[in-house]
Amino acid sequence: MKRLWNWRLWAGFGLVLAGALTFVPVFARFPVTRDFPWVTLLMFAAGLALLAVGLTRAYRRPEAYRGRFVGPVLALLSVAMVGLFVWGIFINARDLPASAAAPHVGQKAPDFTLPDQEGRPVALSDLRSAAGASGAKPAAVGVLLIFYRGHW
Repeated sequence: MKRLWNWRLWAGFGLVLAGALTFVPVFARFPVTRDFPWVTLLMFAAGLALLAVGLTRAYRRPEAYRGRFVGPVLALLSVAMVGLFVWGIFINARDLPASAAAPHVGQKAPDFTLPDQEGRPVALSDLRSAAGASGAKPAAVGVLLIFYRGHW
């Protein structure tokens, strides 16, 4: 009896591999899939499920299906990829060092100069004096600074 090709093993491994390789170039571009990688995790879950079904078939009916040797190897590689991805996204990336020099809430920001949208330099002290010159009470004069943590 000719043994059948166990496509579920290879499809599961391919899906896990595709999920691991497409996160950075594709899914990290969009905030909805970058902030919480739900699409990649779904690809991992579907790939691991296909691997489990393929391994079950290979060991329950070895006379009919292939994969008793290559199945565990593919499953081990897939679990390692998923583990590295989960560690990198959920543990390592969230463990950023605290910056002791960062301003705290309510702390007065030091004066700095940055270019505006036309490329002209604008200082923080100029913005404070412009807000005070507009007739506002001195206690109400302030500048709102918003810091964005970039994603490169």
